[in-house]
Amino acid sequence: MGPNIKSTIATIVRRAAIAGGLEVAGGLSRVGLMGGARGKGAIFTLHHVRPRLARAFDPNAHLEITPEFLDAALTTLKRDGYRFVPLEQLPDALAAGGGPIACLTLDDGYRNNLVHALPVFERHAAPFTVFVTGGFIDRTHTLWWETLADVLATKETLRFDFGHGVETLPTHTTADKQTAFNRVAAVVHSRDEATAIALLNAVAIEHGIDPLAITERLTLDQTGLRRLIESPLASLGAHTISHRSIARLSGDDARREIRQSAERVEAITGRQPLAFAYPYGDAPAVSARDHRIVADLGFSLAVTTQPGTLVERAKFSLHALPRISLNGHFQRARYVSALASGIPFRLAGA
Repeated sequence: MGPNIKSTIATIVRRAAIAGGLEVAGGLSRVGLMGGARGKGAIFTLHHVRPRLARAFDPNAHLEITPEFLDAALTTLKRDGYRFVPLEQLPDALAAGGGPIACLTLDDGYRNNLVHALPVFERHAAPFTVFVTGGFIDRTHTLWWETLADVLATKETLRFDFGHGVETLPTHTTADKQTAFNRVAAVVHSRDEATAIALLNAVAIEHGIDPLAITERLTLDQTGLRRLIESPLASLGAHTISHRSIARLSGDDARREIRQSAERVEAITGRQPLAFAYPYGDAPAVSARDHRIVADLGFSLAVTTQPGTLVERAKFSLHALPRISLNGHFQRARYVSALASGIPFRLAGA
């Protein structure tokens, strides 16, 4: 059995295990066990919201949900007694008490947030925050994960310098493509991110793919974002200029990225944003230093992608808030209840 087949099997097993864990958590929640894990509510994170397209190779499928699932998720949260609160009002809502809170956020500012997500949020009168990246708005930076997916989707080999000279990888099968995707992603996350992305962009251009055209096709520009915030339910938060991991930048560069992204949002909305989202948002991408920078720059709160609910204040900081991802591989309404219960994270020790 080859390594690519083993990796594919491991992915299937892992997703099955997650689904099984969600079923167990949902069962425990329904019978009233581990009620304290829900805490005061949860912040949910989304990326793409669009009709499902059948793609043989789709490494970013976890980043998208359908409008129908978003509708089902909001219906489920309302049925479970959650009240929708704008993220910027979270500190006041926590202080006021009451029923569980649900805050809804979307990262990166995709066009489908306006076209497909907004009508669903309006149907449920649910406020939401979109975290936008300045370089995407101005078409100066690229979404490397989307660029890489497009390159691999149609090519049977990939030539890339992984740090020891250019290698040629076979990308005939879906398993081959996923292995190549994972290897390039590891380079992006382990070496100088800007340099790695520049290398990938050069490879894409050699294959006739324009990375900035992908940015244009997928994300909202200033005009689109102003259309979005015509809805009183919509607000914008900052998400840096380049979408690089903040923790891997120097202190000066991190501060500059965060400050300039706030200024870019203010130029669109007319006011300084109060909320910030760390790119990637996991433990390697965010440090205590970054929490301090965000606070120093006047943000009231900041969100990570560390999974969890809003349990007692001693366990979370307003500048390092956990979020629950609505994952495209697990689009079932009962999983929303299971995640919101906090039980999966309690069982996992998060």
